[in-house]
Amino acid sequence: MRVLGVDPGLTRCGVGVVEGVAGRPLTMVGVGVVRTPVDADLGHRLVAIEQGIEQWLDEHRPECVAVERVFSQHNVRTVMGTAQASAVAMLCAARRGIPVALHTPSEVKAAVTGSGRADKAQVGAMVTRLLRLSAPPKPADAADALALAICHIWRAPAQNRLQQAVALHTSKGRTA
Repeated sequence: MRVLGVDPGLTRCGVGVVEGVAGRPLTMVGVGVVRTPVDADLGHRLVAIEQGIEQWLDEHRPECVAVERVFSQHNVRTVMGTAQASAVAMLCAARRGIPVALHTPSEVKAAVTGSGRADKAQVGAMVTRLLRLSAPPKPADAADALALAICHIWRAPAQNRLQQAVALHTSKGRTA
């Protein structure tokens, strides 16, 4: 499975592509950051993020896009920008018919480090180890994007089985 992880942000939107399957060593295919100027107006920044995501989709052809689920923060302005960047990533994937999965920051941290309260340094260290890299990806947004992709690769099989079981149970309930 090839997954594009997206750590949404208006100034720095982390992107990372990981390939592999649960239970096997994973491979980093690419990592980077889509940047937008702080002084540009919002519409231009969102277009720049869209163009950056589209380039990554064209170049890496992922089977799925994993996006960090926006969570409530105290700074409304920050959470709005994150939500807008997140929506752009989801739109780009949906336009191409690529499935989108949302993972909370604590889900990603727990999947990659074993603790939902891990800090950025711990996430970066584990991403480095899991992908057999010589150094943690910089900036942290890039490492977080790879962590999202890793989380999805590891969690997707269980989520798919759960969805199939629910669908089967629901369909049996209708025919009974």
